[in-house]
Amino acid sequence: MGRLTRDPEVRYSQGERAMAIARYTLAVDRRGRRNQDGNEQTADFINCVAFDRAGEFAEKYFRQGMRVLISGRIQTGSYTNKDGIKVYTTDVIVDDQEFADSKGSASGEGGSYQPTSRPAPSSAIGDGFMNIPDGVEDEGLPFN
Repeated sequence: MGRLTRDPEVRYSQGERAMAIARYTLAVDRRGRRNQDGNEQTADFINCVAFDRAGEFAEKYFRQGMRVLISGRIQTGSYTNKDGIKVYTTDVIVDDQEFADSKGSASGEGGSYQPTSRPAPSSAIGDGFMNIPDGVEDEGLPFN
């Protein structure tokens, strides 16, 4: 879970059927880690890639500053840049993505998109899961 550092960059593949490929970066706070001054949390910047309908969803609804929750798989790669230096890459290939804030916060949009047939977590309320009331901080919960 993290905040979008900028609006997703979306391109469409060439060929018979154009497919959306959305790239975005999430700033994810490191829990319990502080910078040298000891007063600010540090963050990791996670590169994410969403394909097809997930890419279209990101293009339509995701905006800079929004807090989103994703899951996917890590993919590493490398290429040689124009200066002849080998550059290594690490991306999360998005399987599921959803809004982490309520409808009224960041952008006024709400909801989730999951390309699999699993129900969105919000629909699980009533299936034995309790809705966490507003105002409860994540640090107070008994799990990470």
